[in-house]
Amino acid sequence: MVLNLKQKGASSIEIPQLRLRRGRGKPQIKLRRLITLLVCLVMALVLLPVTLLFADRVEHETEAGLEQKAMSIARTLAHMPLIVEQLKQPGSSTILQEYVQKVSTANHVQFIVVMDMKGIRKTHPDARMIGKAFVGGDEYIALHGHESVSVAKGTLGLSMRAFSPVFSSTDKQLGAIVVGISMQDVLRAQEGNYRLIVIAIAIGMLIGTGGAVILARKIKNMLAGLEPPEIARLLEERSAMLQSIKEGVIAVDESGRVMLMNAEAIRLLRQAGIEDFSFPGQEITAYLSAFRLQEVLKASTPHMDEEMELGGITLLTTSVPIRVKGEIVGAIVTFRDKTEMKQLAERLTGVSLYTEALRAQAHEFMNKLHVIMGMVHLRMYEKLEHYIMGAVEHHQVEIGSITRQIRDPVMAGFVLGKLSRAREVGVNFELTAGSYLPESSQTQTIHELITILGNLFDNAVEAMESLQNKRITLSLYYEEHEKSGSLTCIMRDNGTGIPEEIARTVFEKGFSTKGESRGMGLYLVAESVKRLQGSVELIPAEQGCCFQITIPYMITRNDEHD
Repeated sequence: MVLNLKQKGASSIEIPQLRLRRGRGKPQIKLRRLITLLVCLVMALVLLPVTLLFADRVEHETEAGLEQKAMSIARTLAHMPLIVEQLKQPGSSTILQEYVQKVSTANHVQFIVVMDMKGIRKTHPDARMIGKAFVGGDEYIALHGHESVSVAKGTLGLSMRAFSPVFSSTDKQLGAIVVGISMQDVLRAQEGNYRLIVIAIAIGMLIGTGGAVILARKIKNMLAGLEPPEIARLLEERSAMLQSIKEGVIAVDESGRVMLMNAEAIRLLRQAGIEDFSFPGQEITAYLSAFRLQEVLKASTPHMDEEMELGGITLLTTSVPIRVKGEIVGAIVTFRDKTEMKQLAERLTGVSLYTEALRAQAHEFMNKLHVIMGMVHLRMYEKLEHYIMGAVEHHQVEIGSITRQIRDPVMAGFVLGKLSRAREVGVNFELTAGSYLPESSQTQTIHELITILGNLFDNAVEAMESLQNKRITLSLYYEEHEKSGSLTCIMRDNGTGIPEEIARTVFEKGFSTKGESRGMGLYLVAESVKRLQGSVELIPAEQGCCFQITIPYMITRNDEHD
């Protein structure tokens, strides 16, 4: 995942568009395509039954409409005086044939046939059929005085027929009128309606598909162009990152409602005696106002590296607004316990070790001053001279030996401080004769080395508290390679040692045989060695402990071995 949070002028956090690298797993349908397909599928599932029902209804309505048209024409003609009078006369009539033909043409029907009570045609589109019996067999009902509609095959083919009886003024039936519409015309009318339905459905599907595409694009833009699996993975990774960092994080929206609070924030708030957490989605509470998030939201101004007191602990906080496309959408505060940060800084930089060494030297120097002051008061000047000369000579020999073997001034000062500290606690601490440490070209290496040797020295001193004869030896061996060099450090003591069953766990954080709130010394040693890309090993010894550390070591060009 590539997540880039851009900080503009240290004044706000700008959240850009996110893009995740897609894995090589099983190919998945894109969200835009999936939404489009689902919308189209839903539309198809809805329109299909509607179309079938509508088509069936249109078929019946079309057929019924044509039946009604034919019946209306037949019923109207049955009441025409001309037709009534012509049916009273025997034989055919040219006037009746011409009139019926005009009506047939005007109403776009296939045929109109006038028949007498014997079923003999008096009119027909084909003049040769006049005077012959009506074909089809469906005229029986009409000749018995009732209207009817049927589909039958006659001399002009299959047709829909509407029959209407003709009565005289004395209600005597004289014959019947038949209006026929070709079934091909009926089918063409139905097909025309079907085409209209298909066109309407196609237009609806086209509009629906276009709407689905627009909707899918809108949703994709709202999701910053991410796919659902990418969003899920991003949320999981974000949650893992937030819960793993050692800073408390609280985020609020533009209304001041708490939207996010990680585990470290909850821990620090509980440490401050606060248990009522406004999380998630609730209004910001009074204790959170101390982080000045409301002020950040209103004024859009960040507050960087500020100290605040909360429940008896000092926190170092940074509050900044969150911007999306230039608009403030919330604010975020990160904070840590200042005491923990100070302790960590001291451990990492070796400040506590330097302070301890200086304190030991100052204590030793004060003891010597007291001796000198006593001899001055007793006017023992000759013995005083010998004492001072011996002390100076011993100090010069010690300093000279250390500075010859250890060319790096910081490490030399560190070893001299530990020598003073060793004398103070009754430990015989010596640097082996063959040791040599050239001046390092990397300050960070020396600081980490001080952390390593300082913690090993302190652990050795604690391990020998109950012994009368306490001894610690330090060996430093530098080996030059073609393009670089390596340094091997070996520290031995004659303490109680470490049992074999726990030898593999002594470098774990918090592991200690000395009680709670301990177990940091060897863990810091292992972390420093790891940062230097070296190795640390607990070497079996007959008595006490022996640690061997090997690290890469770059020296200055002007360093020479005497």
